[in-house]
Amino acid sequence: MKFETAIDAALNQLHVEGRYRTFIDIERQKDQFPKAVWSRPDGEKQDITVWCGNDYLGMGQNPVVLAAMHEALDATGAGSGGTRNISGTTAYHKRLEASLADLHQKQAALLFTSAYIANDATLSTLPKLFPGLIIYSDALNHASMIEGVRRNGGAKRIFRHNDVAHLRELLAADDPEAPKLIAFESIYSMDGDFGPIEAICDLADEFGALTYIDEVHAVGMYGPRGAGVAERDGLMHRIDIINGTLAKAYGVMGGYIAASAKMCDAIRSYAPGFIFTTSLPPAVAAGAAASVEYLKTAQHLRHKQQDHARILKLRLRGLGLPIIDHGSHIVPVHVGDPVHCKAISDMLLTDYGIYVQPINFPTVPRGTERLRFTPSPVHDSKMIDRLVHAMDGLWSHCALNRAEMSA
Repeated sequence: MKFETAIDAALNQLHVEGRYRTFIDIERQKDQFPKAVWSRPDGEKQDITVWCGNDYLGMGQNPVVLAAMHEALDATGAGSGGTRNISGTTAYHKRLEASLADLHQKQAALLFTSAYIANDATLSTLPKLFPGLIIYSDALNHASMIEGVRRNGGAKRIFRHNDVAHLRELLAADDPEAPKLIAFESIYSMDGDFGPIEAICDLADEFGALTYIDEVHAVGMYGPRGAGVAERDGLMHRIDIINGTLAKAYGVMGGYIAASAKMCDAIRSYAPGFIFTTSLPPAVAAGAAASVEYLKTAQHLRHKQQDHARILKLRLRGLGLPIIDHGSHIVPVHVGDPVHCKAISDMLLTDYGIYVQPINFPTVPRGTERLRFTPSPVHDSKMIDRLVHAMDGLWSHCALNRAEMSA
């Protein structure tokens, strides 16, 4: 086989379809976020504003977080020195897990290097604990959940997105004695829509199923202490396993599950993705713990972020741009064509200094390509003005429809 030829063909196909992904070289500036500096391909530097970051609340530059990281770095050095089982568990890791357990009002939490690994490792391990387990997974679950369910070797059922009636049909069709688990998300990040948590919990009670929720795009952002949508809706106690991230609203790195002490102990003991992975650096764990604790009382940041998201949606809708609005903090603008999507992204960057990455297949279905804006508390009114003005001009430049999409 001519390997080089095969690689060239695969990459060329992405170019032909207009969905070849490029990385841009940016340097975030402490105390200046969402401002950053872009190293252009021609070697020049350009000031830009980041509009697609997952540091939803600007916690990656919060002085409390940075101070905790500096202190831990000076005290312990760079890395953890091993896996959690072999010299890689420190007081910083234990403190962070205790803080996360308290956040979600669970007995325990278990820390992973990312929320992707937490989903994959946990969902692929559960059938080892519950032989014959059937997992019912929402059709739009994140790739990490899909991978975990795929790899576990057990039975799976895919229910139509947020379709509780379809989920009921699937549950009712299976052996009542078989162990069951329903896996879903609280916020689906590409459309910004919410999962029907209470209705799913009701079905779980009726059919004796465990509940597994991914709150990755919600932790830090919703609820009186930032524990997510389940906290906001008073439903945390009805969720058996909560997955979250420390790399989005908390502005650092890492992922976790929060559950009963026995569940966390079992995953810790059986999941290869936990057992054989070097633990997070203590400085990262320290910064994450500081961020979690800070956001337990920082409701003002959540309110300000929601205000900015509401304002941006209102102004884009006023221009007739097809935004997808389900009431969350995520602001997707539907383009519907990969070439146009990338072209607008490129022109926003080069002509206006606005950075938003195009979202194309396979992240979203073909024909639903979009730009996904994530306003934060540290985006100001001038930045919003500039973005709205730029989108208005480029939408006309590309001759795109201004008919509004329904939510």
